[in-house]
Amino acid sequence: MGKRWWMGGLGLTVVVGIAAAVWVARGKADKGPAPDVRLEFTAREVVQPALASMPLALDFSGPLVAPSTAIVRAKAAGTLLSLSVNEGSRVKAGQVLGNIDLAELNSRLAERNAMLESARAQLAQAERTHASNQRLADQKFISPNALDSSRAALETAQAQARAAQAQLDTLRVGLRDAALVAPISGLVHKRHVVPGEKLSVEQQVLTIVDLSRLELAGSVGTHEVSLLAPGMPVQVRIEGHDREVTGRLARIAPAAEAGTRSIGVTIELANPNETFRAGQYALARVVLADPAQRMTLPVTAIGSVSGQDHVWVIENGALLRRAVTTGRRDEREGRVEVLQGLSAANQVLAARFDNLREGAKAVVVARTAPVASASASSAITAK
Repeated sequence: MGKRWWMGGLGLTVVVGIAAAVWVARGKADKGPAPDVRLEFTAREVVQPALASMPLALDFSGPLVAPSTAIVRAKAAGTLLSLSVNEGSRVKAGQVLGNIDLAELNSRLAERNAMLESARAQLAQAERTHASNQRLADQKFISPNALDSSRAALETAQAQARAAQAQLDTLRVGLRDAALVAPISGLVHKRHVVPGEKLSVEQQVLTIVDLSRLELAGSVGTHEVSLLAPGMPVQVRIEGHDREVTGRLARIAPAAEAGTRSIGVTIELANPNETFRAGQYALARVVLADPAQRMTLPVTAIGSVSGQDHVWVIENGALLRRAVTTGRRDEREGRVEVLQGLSAANQVLAARFDNLREGAKAVVVARTAPVASASASSAITAK
């Protein structure tokens, strides 16, 4: 009996609690929706568009290359006897770098020399014969036809002697070129062969680079190339080095690259102390002065949704989202040009806040706003 009474009392209590909750909910519904929270932003969180010049910066990147690079090749077949330099060795133009066994070439040279001596002997005999025939012809002892034949034989002997001399000279030039001599001054970049190896004609032996001048290749759009001119200064930062160095714009390609809207440019960098090496990655920047004053905002004030840039402005005590058209960007200064969508008098949120709602009440306060109000947008559910 006591148990039934206790269970009945518990049920009555639950019913009363539910009724009370329903009554409170109805009372709140009768009062209408809760008023909107007013967002408060400090003066540092709001900016106005400012006029400023925005120099145009064109960036290039890529590896440095040494335009003065020479490959020493074998000009005659033979066995490599020795190489007097290694990778990294410094050489001067005209320096002998090694020796090749040129026994075959020397043998051919001796053969051509013997052929020249034979041609000269034949020429001497033809000259004596023609001189004798000339005297006989003057005395009417031989016919004019015989004298003409003698003259033709002399001319043939002369031509053969000249041909033998030319062949000998060609071999001598080949023998001279067969010597492994440095064509330029610089550093040995790579050895392609080792002593004892059999070399063929035009086989690579050594690569020599001159690091006193380096180049960086880049490209610019066809709409920007008219702003450039050879000789312009270029700031270059090279990996492994903290400071920037100054180069110059050396060349601009005469035509755009096939299938693109870009034109190649070449930046030249003096390297007299050989501080930099070919192959190092470099970043270059050409800064073009801006004669105009442009309306700008901090980059942090610009948001983007589906490719459309926008900003949040406070107007008549409410938040409004404005679509804007942007132009130049200055990443170093952290500013962006606004072409359309704003006026100089607009108050713009300088940073991006989450869950902002268009039409929400907002005000700029002079005092430092509490954390809840400065980031109040994060407490508002996007609608």
